[in-house]
Amino acid sequence: MKSLCLVTVGVLAMTLLIASISLLVAHVFQRVVDLQVKQGTVLKNGTETFEAWEDPPPPVYMQFYFFNVTNPLEVLQGDNPLVEEIGPYTYREYRPRVHVQFLDNGTKVSALNPKTYVFEPQKSVGDPEVDLIRTVNIPAVTAMEWTRSTPLQFATEVLLLLYQESLFTVHTVHELLWGYKDRLLSTIHLLHPEIDPVFGFFNKMNGTDDGEYVFLSGETSYLNFSRIVEWKGKESLSWWTTEGCNMINGTDGTSFHPLISKDENIYIFSSDFCRSLYLVYDSSGTVAGIPTYRFVPSAMVFANTTVNPDNAGFCVPPGNCPGAGVLNVSICKQGAPIFLSAPHFYQADPKFVEDIEGMNPKKEYHETFLDINPLTGLVLQAAKRMQINVHVRKLPEFFETGNIRTLIFPVMYINESVLIDEVSASKLKHVLLEASVVTGIPFIIMTLGIVFGIVFIVLVCRSRGISEEGREILIDSE
Repeated sequence: MKSLCLVTVGVLAMTLLIASISLLVAHVFQRVVDLQVKQGTVLKNGTETFEAWEDPPPPVYMQFYFFNVTNPLEVLQGDNPLVEEIGPYTYREYRPRVHVQFLDNGTKVSALNPKTYVFEPQKSVGDPEVDLIRTVNIPAVTAMEWTRSTPLQFATEVLLLLYQESLFTVHTVHELLWGYKDRLLSTIHLLHPEIDPVFGFFNKMNGTDDGEYVFLSGETSYLNFSRIVEWKGKESLSWWTTEGCNMINGTDGTSFHPLISKDENIYIFSSDFCRSLYLVYDSSGTVAGIPTYRFVPSAMVFANTTVNPDNAGFCVPPGNCPGAGVLNVSICKQGAPIFLSAPHFYQADPKFVEDIEGMNPKKEYHETFLDINPLTGLVLQAAKRMQINVHVRKLPEFFETGNIRTLIFPVMYINESVLIDEVSASKLKHVLLEASVVTGIPFIIMTLGIVFGIVFIVLVCRSRGISEEGREILIDSE
């Protein structure tokens, strides 16, 4: 009976150890978890995934920072601009998806994404309706660029004199953001109704959307979850000069497919940038105790054409490339000489930093990043940081430009950030705990095998000890 028990324990220990090793090598339970995650990451009406996608619960904040010009007269004489950063002016951003429709048997989803901004005085440095900013007079600069060397040049010069416009202007933060009626643009509007008489960086962008998007639901492949396939009824852009640059790639940056790896590129389409871009793995970390991968924009995205020849398609007109770290988006901004970059020209050509006194680029404050949970693809923390600049230069036809140097002149930058809320973090932790328990089953089996192995060894040792004691008793009795 003892021998049978001993054999049973030994066989059980060996079986458990072999089974656990086989399960670990075959990744059986990891595959089960991966399959469940893939099947759950689909945009279907009534599911938690769809509800979180339709109306994301984590709060989003938009912070605006302005560069106040402190030496305008010296700049017109050819000196370097001296700017002072003022901000943040913080707004809570609400961005639900509306008019959601399922298409092509649930494989696609169309939606609008209106954004509404509500001022947060406690998170701001001042009152946007009171605080004044001196900056480049973008309507005047745009009008001069439009009409130079045209029959309208003289008329523009007369209007500039009549309205006493100069290269720099002073307005409140609120006016610069949400719009003010510009006298020069109002006059141009009479001749060209398509020109908006109101100027503001976010004019008509509070409570409005940027066009209809069509997303893939992830029904046919988890890799396609929330990937954009159409924007404003088109499958590609038309602003740039190459097919690759005009492609609409990736998601809108708020959601991604599950099972993210460190080796892949994360693609995002941004209507603000008028293009798609991609991010690469930077580091691993945790947010609210949840493991994350941090992805940041690749240095190749805004590299000059000698480093990345593919970027030549973003040089409009062809060959007119501003330099590393800066993107000319005037073609998608009604011809206004707007150039985009990272705040303080972070990772841009050093010449842009050297041209402007007051630039102080720092990774922790000025880099765009995404912190993504690799299992679920959920964004736990993110910051989109973008600077709006104006291309200014001396125009001999207009004395208002004085002797200003040719500059990429910083006007303002934004920091659009999100951090997962406590309720969402708690739900995600619960999901990850369940996944850890399932993937840990082979280790539990292995532990049981080791325990039974130890029991087996102890029983064997005790059995031998008893046998030896029996022999010694027999010898002594003889």
